[in-house]
Amino acid sequence: MRTMADERRLAHIERIPVRWGDMDAMGHVNNTIYFRYMEQARISWFSAMVPEDEAWQSTGIVIANASCNYKRPITYPGTVEVRLDVGAPGGSSVPTYYELRVDADPEPYADGAAVVVFIGMKTQKPARIPESIRARLLEAKT
Repeated sequence: MRTMADERRLAHIERIPVRWGDMDAMGHVNNTIYFRYMEQARISWFSAMVPEDEAWQSTGIVIANASCNYKRPITYPGTVEVRLDVGAPGGSSVPTYYELRVDADPEPYADGAAVVVFIGMKTQKPARIPESIRARLLEAKT
C-alpha cells in the first residue's frame, strides 16, 4: 500500500548544456559533475519556489545527504535534462529525487536523491519550513 511518504510530485525541470570541461580523461562526464547537475536543478527550484526577498536572505537550504546511481555515461555535446521530484515534507526537510536524461533520449542516464533541509540564514540551523513554502511543496508542477 502506498503512503503519503511514497508520493512524489514533479517540482522542476532544468536543462543544462554539457560543457567540454565536464568530461574527464575517460572521455565522459566526470561522476562529480552529475552531482553538480542535480545541485543546479535544486538551486533553480528553490529560487523559483521561495519569494525573492526571502531566498538566501532569511531562508536557505542545505543537504543532509545525496546519492547518485550512474546508469550510462554522459558525453559532450548534449543537453542534460534534470527532472526534480519532491516527496512529502517533514518539519524542516523534504526529500528530493532526480532523473538525468540527455537530449531526446527517453532512457535515464542517472538518478539520485537528496534530503534538503531548510535553514534560517542567520542561525545556520534547521528551521521549520514556512507554511507558504510548504503549500508550494505539496502542489504538483503545472
